[in-house]
Amino acid sequence: MRPLATSVRLRATSAALALATGALLWQSTGTVQAAATPGRFPVTATVETAPVSHSGDAADDPAIWVHPTDPSRSVIVTTDKKGALEVLDLSGNRVQRINGDHGNNVDLRGDIVVSADDEAANGDGAMHIYRIDPATRKLTHLKDVATEVTAHGICMYTSPTSGKLYAYPNSTSGRVEQWELAVRGDEVTATSVRLFDAGSAVEGCYADEKTGRLYLGEEDVGVWVYGAEPTAGTTRTKLDSTGSGGHLTADAEGITAAGRYLIVSSQGSNDFAVYDRTGGGYLGRFAVAKGTAADGCEDTDGIDATAAPLGAKFPGGVFVCQDGTNSAPGTSGNQNFKLVPFERISSVLG
Repeated sequence: MRPLATSVRLRATSAALALATGALLWQSTGTVQAAATPGRFPVTATVETAPVSHSGDAADDPAIWVHPTDPSRSVIVTTDKKGALEVLDLSGNRVQRINGDHGNNVDLRGDIVVSADDEAANGDGAMHIYRIDPATRKLTHLKDVATEVTAHGICMYTSPTSGKLYAYPNSTSGRVEQWELAVRGDEVTATSVRLFDAGSAVEGCYADEKTGRLYLGEEDVGVWVYGAEPTAGTTRTKLDSTGSGGHLTADAEGITAAGRYLIVSSQGSNDFAVYDRTGGGYLGRFAVAKGTAADGCEDTDGIDATAAPLGAKFPGGVFVCQDGTNSAPGTSGNQNFKLVPFERISSVLG
């Protein structure tokens, strides 16, 4: 085994060489020529958000909320897991900060937002449930639900067959729970409907209404595919692996989908693996590199993406990544999130 410092230098050098090679593909507009991108390619962000208030490993996960009548007023709900949930606009400015929520991950469906807090007062973890108001773009707290698993990661799902809303809190122990959430007005009824063990530590997950699949990242192993419905049991297949023979470098972290693409944060290689959302085949990978408007994303935990048009800033949608090593001037080094026009990714992958 190499000494840690040597290993880090080698990995950084390899990443730099890959980005330098890819950088030759850039045109003056910041786009990449699709015909010359066999593998890893760089993209740059046009916006970076205000840094979280806490230093160290604090920012973690974003969830994009698309405004129902004015997409340019869409927001991103993000976690400062050392003590707050934040709402940010598409310029990266803070709209709201909710102190006391130690949510590690956050997700949403419609106007319902759920954070997974593994430091909740019950000692086991909880889901904090909110509603977002389209007029103010702010969250209102509805309910806290104590979970059987020590809630660390979370994703949500609306069943295309039953219309029921579900949340999947999961744990570093490998335990995964599925909850049905019935929301009537400001009243929430939560019912646990499935509990299973995925193996070792899990966190990143994505439940896909388009395919009925639940993607779950077992950090040191890879990404598993389960059925998203509560009756699906524990049958699973593997999408991809970490280490030899796979396209992921531990940790396998955030997972999201947009358009025809499923995207996974390959934390150890500082980039993002892309798969066909329907067939599951590996399509390539990209890195978010330093640009003129923002620095890049490294050591990324949570991600989210949408291909929906979001106004003039992001007419083709947006990809959002947590930056684990923020080096942007004037941000005090506290972690933040980078926003990449989604067409910079989709135009290369085709």
